[in-house]
Amino acid sequence: MNSKNIGVLGGGLSGISKALELEGMGHNVHLIESAVQLGGVIQSVEKDGFLLDYGANTLSLRLERTAKTLDSCGALPHALEANPEANKRFIVRKGQLIALPTSPLGFFGSQFLSPLGKVRLLLEPFLPKGKSTLNESVAEFIVRRLGKEALDYCMNPFVSGVYASKPESLSLAHAFPSLMRMENEHRSLFLGLLSKKSREGRLPKTRLISFERGMKELIDRMADHIKGKVSLGCQVCEIHRLENRWKVLLQNKDESDLEPVFDEIICTLPSHSLSSITWKNLKGSAKIDEVSDTQEYPLNLVYLGFDESQVRHPLDGFGFLVPECEKLNILGSLFSSTLFPGRSPKGKVLLTTFVGGERMPELTQLSDNRTYQLVLSELTKLLGITGEPCFRHLKRWSRGIPLPDSKMRGRIKARNSIEKLNPGLFLTGAHLTGVSLPNCIDGA
Repeated sequence: MNSKNIGVLGGGLSGISKALELEGMGHNVHLIESAVQLGGVIQSVEKDGFLLDYGANTLSLRLERTAKTLDSCGALPHALEANPEANKRFIVRKGQLIALPTSPLGFFGSQFLSPLGKVRLLLEPFLPKGKSTLNESVAEFIVRRLGKEALDYCMNPFVSGVYASKPESLSLAHAFPSLMRMENEHRSLFLGLLSKKSREGRLPKTRLISFERGMKELIDRMADHIKGKVSLGCQVCEIHRLENRWKVLLQNKDESDLEPVFDEIICTLPSHSLSSITWKNLKGSAKIDEVSDTQEYPLNLVYLGFDESQVRHPLDGFGFLVPECEKLNILGSLFSSTLFPGRSPKGKVLLTTFVGGERMPELTQLSDNRTYQLVLSELTKLLGITGEPCFRHLKRWSRGIPLPDSKMRGRIKARNSIEKLNPGLFLTGAHLTGVSLPNCIDGA
């Protein structure tokens, strides 16, 4: 195989993963990032003894190929296993935190669904295979297979926790393709879960991991294994297709211009960045707007620290999610100091609460103080908190999670068309592969 000079645009998890993969194949790689640090939305900061993750707080390690990638770059040996209590998850029902069942016996005793809701759920294996389509929403699928109550108290809060979105807005084929495959191949979700095929390529046990310095440590350890050139603080202004190569016009932090030329380009930039680039001599350039047509709602992360004695709830779990029908202002909260050690000073606890998203984007425009008051008010009722927090911090994301909605099929189709017309150009990233960290690592 001939070695190529390849430019990887974007230094988030997708870009770093692709750079490592290409170097492993013997290519010369130049990784280019507009920020002054790698990682994209994966950021970790320490403030007053509290360790805060601004993006993903955990990585769900369930696939063998993901584990192999992390092991090959030296990250896996440094991973922290989540506290076993993190297996316990809560949802809000009638203003109270209800633990989700973790076993078949626990299912029958749990209050997360009504008796009728449980019966409807148990009927799923006996239902005929439905006529699912590529346009079916997650909400339509869940109601059809599991019932309305399962939508309201299972999938709705789950989607808010993963995508800060609503199941009515997401495409089943792109948000949860495994559910579609299970019905197509096994007729039933329950039967699909029991099949051997559903466990192919999976680790014997899913591991929930992070790192001592937060999720940013994953980025740092992966980046340490990149052998090629890494340029930080370089904004991609123009991409020019030459006869057989690609020239990229960069403006660096010193306001000087660079014009590297590559045999191939892998573009992992966020969707909203694509339309701001000047594309020269690109065939089918109008389709760039289709690729960049991604819905991203604003999202705020609110961090509150308390003395352990201020919180009546034992915080014995991963955290809780709020179904939309409960009419609260928050989407859910992580018990961050329970998940991993070192997230808070001794004797303190840390809660990470999510506000906004598709459900209530207008709340992200509140002032800092009003946001803290809103969150504290609802956490006080749910967790039995007394007094004021000893620590508070707010992270605002004006653009949140790119949604795998009904437009994602069009984005992928447009991407495929551009790549076919322009050999040597490849487009990827969370808006095309999905936002989960394994997708960014393996799907890049």
